[in-house]
Amino acid sequence: MGLRRAAWLAILVVAGPGWAFGAGKPNVVWLVADDLGYGDLGFQGGRDIPTPHLDALARGGVRCTNGYVSGPYCSPTRAGLLTGRYQQRFGHEFNPGGAAAGTPAARELGLPLAETTVADRLKGAGYATGLVGKWHLGAAAKFHPQKRGFDEFFGFLGGQHTYFVAKSEDVYRGTEVVKEETYLTDAFAREAVAFIDRHKDHPFFLELAFNAVHTPMDATDERLAKFASIEDPKRRTYAAMLSAMDDAVGQVIEKIRSAGLEENTLIVFFSDNGGPTMTGTTINGSSNAPLRGSKRTTLEGGVRVPFVASWKGTLPAGRVYEQPVIQLDLLPTALAAAGVAPQPDWKLDGVDILPALSGKSDKAPHDTLYWRLGGQAAIRRGDWKLVRYDQAVDTPGARSNGRARPPVTPFRLYNLAQDLGETKDLSAQNPDKVKELQAAWDDWSGQLARPLWGPGSASAAAKAVN
Repeated sequence: MGLRRAAWLAILVVAGPGWAFGAGKPNVVWLVADDLGYGDLGFQGGRDIPTPHLDALARGGVRCTNGYVSGPYCSPTRAGLLTGRYQQRFGHEFNPGGAAAGTPAARELGLPLAETTVADRLKGAGYATGLVGKWHLGAAAKFHPQKRGFDEFFGFLGGQHTYFVAKSEDVYRGTEVVKEETYLTDAFAREAVAFIDRHKDHPFFLELAFNAVHTPMDATDERLAKFASIEDPKRRTYAAMLSAMDDAVGQVIEKIRSAGLEENTLIVFFSDNGGPTMTGTTINGSSNAPLRGSKRTTLEGGVRVPFVASWKGTLPAGRVYEQPVIQLDLLPTALAAAGVAPQPDWKLDGVDILPALSGKSDKAPHDTLYWRLGGQAAIRRGDWKLVRYDQAVDTPGARSNGRARPPVTPFRLYNLAQDLGETKDLSAQNPDKVKELQAAWDDWSGQLARPLWGPGSASAAAKAVN
């Protein structure tokens, strides 16, 4: 018995921290929504669009009420997600392309090749790795998902895509273009389920990155009919698109359950940013209530998102976790579950949140969170948030045509515990807190790289001089 016990302890040491949370290396599934409104899901208080499968995921796991993303834009959030690092550290501050999107030059912009992805790291730990859906981290061959750690890829490379077959000319399976006959959200569900089925007998990592509910506003007639009572046509289409995404989530979870993998799979759902509700964005009919602000702003409506983690038998069902977490945490959390110890030279900004979510630790994962998007800025420390944001939020039309960088407000101070909607500026009453937070933000910003493209980049500066 002594020899057996010694052998078992040796296995635990070699396996690492992942064994503390389950038998063997667990599967990891990330479900990423696109441009989802903060208040549009049932578990977020939404009432006009049923989301039964996402609501069930929230009931069965931990709902993070202070869940954030590091960018109020699609591509920067994805860059931070896949690296576990603030994307501004390596210059991925803006969506690649901008006004030049679709041009040959824009294809050469993407997630810097020096950065290592979560797929690279989990593949090195013996995982099968797959991406289904939206990439938006570079369209050139050197940036392709299968060059960045993913064994399998089905989806599209750009920032948005139509949902119907007649327009699906650049959907890829691996590196080959395929003609997709199915409504794209349903096709992504099919491919995600098939990936799970192929790899159910060994550890896998799957990122299912929906383009729903990003524009264009495409929905099937059958789902539109379910929401005939919604009078606003854009909201009705949005509801149908969100319902399709909820159905897809349901299919993936049912496959995990039927394969007997529910107790060995960590599932996380979140949105890449808030809903685009402001003039100057391509509005999709979403709602960020009760938050103020929109996609493309550093207000809560741009960066606070629905955020759920579920792992049956390991994370408590129905728990509400109120400390701030951020999508940067998902890489180190996945690595911890897999028994991979991060190294100091990886310079991760995210942290393993399994101890906090499981209740094994009462320490807040983060003392401070930061944001920067050009001239926009924000820092949250405790309940205090100092933010400088796009002036168009307060003054519609403030953005002048062709202006590369939006005018921003002065720094304003809010107490989120008392004022979630960021309506009452407390900077005049708390000058010392403003100084403290601005000094901390300035110090952080000073560590960041110059943007590789977009406002503030070397190319933008050269154009300004010329």
